[in-house]
Amino acid sequence: STTGGSVIDNAQPICSVSAAVNLALAHNGNVINAIELKEDLADWGVEFHGSNDSEIIAHLLAHAPGLNWQERIAYCMRRLKGAYSLTVMTPTELIGIRDPLGVRPLCIGRLSGGWVLASESCALDHIGADFVRDVRPGEAVLIDADGLRTIYKRAPDNGRISAGCVFEYIYFARPDSTIEGRLVHSSRAAMGAALSAEYPTDADLVIGVPDSAIAAAVGYSQASGIPYAEGLVKNRYVGRTFIQPDQSLRDLGVRLKLNVLPEIISGKRIVVVDDSIVRGTTTPHVVSLLRRGGAREVHLRICAPPIVSPCHFGVDMATRPELIAANMSVEDIRDYVGADSLGFLSHESLVDAVGLQRNTLCMACFTGEYPIPVQLEMDKLALEA
Repeated sequence: STTGGSVIDNAQPICSVSAAVNLALAHNGNVINAIELKEDLADWGVEFHGSNDSEIIAHLLAHAPGLNWQERIAYCMRRLKGAYSLTVMTPTELIGIRDPLGVRPLCIGRLSGGWVLASESCALDHIGADFVRDVRPGEAVLIDADGLRTIYKRAPDNGRISAGCVFEYIYFARPDSTIEGRLVHSSRAAMGAALSAEYPTDADLVIGVPDSAIAAAVGYSQASGIPYAEGLVKNRYVGRTFIQPDQSLRDLGVRLKLNVLPEIISGKRIVVVDDSIVRGTTTPHVVSLLRRGGAREVHLRICAPPIVSPCHFGVDMATRPELIAANMSVEDIRDYVGADSLGFLSHESLVDAVGLQRNTLCMACFTGEYPIPVQLEMDKLALEA
């Protein structure tokens, strides 16, 4: 979730016109020095129509000093701090840019003699494009009539290799996507298997909270030998609830999102695998549904460690007070959600399941250790002023 409210003027793509270029931009991530950049652009005479960081990036690219794209992008990447995977279109070019830490994914595809940029590789599959490779952290690629080429590279200022968001593997990415060479489905299945080893329990069935925890639930079932069953049904017309812009919409989404299959779970001891617990909005409702459906015991197993710190890089969890694990112990959370037991995946097992080196991942929401300096609390609507 980028900085800025959910209003039409903040909808992407963002367009910007200058004496040098005419461009449209789409952005995944969050720029943490957006206020400073907006003030500089205002001093240059730039007018703003929305109130998000994506518009700031678009105007910065359009008005940056430089004789060509390489020079303009170099200037922008020196100024931008935070997470940004960008696709930029001009009348004759397609450009992909990924921040030096590579926090958010971005990949390149080939289609009928043309080129495609996408956040996830599964998008390429849907249009019949072939995956070529990921845009590398700190890389800018340009595509024009002459084909694809790298026009700029920038390493992180702090000497890190990269800091890809581990939450992509847990929740955000689709299971049929590949990120940094790792199939997301395989990572989630490995998370479930690791949960089985870390928190074994006597139970009759394993179920997953649809859709993001299904692969992990199957992994738990296979590793534990406890049968897997579909005990919860998702309303396909309700989107992801925790990334809704306000709590009232999240609460409504939870009530509409799930229903239980009593014939499957009644009288059973259930292991429920879920991807994460962020605010604690969904989990009590899930446990209550299962109890009303006749479950004898409900044992929660979570594919992520406790989330104790805000995200500043594009996930809509911006303050500690809204994070349940930042304010309660595991035992208190268990009692609050009404489960018989609760287990969170360890940091070490999560890294092993993802299959990448720990120093290439951002795990700040679990550790409080950010890959670049950030202010401790972030106001998503700061640019509204």
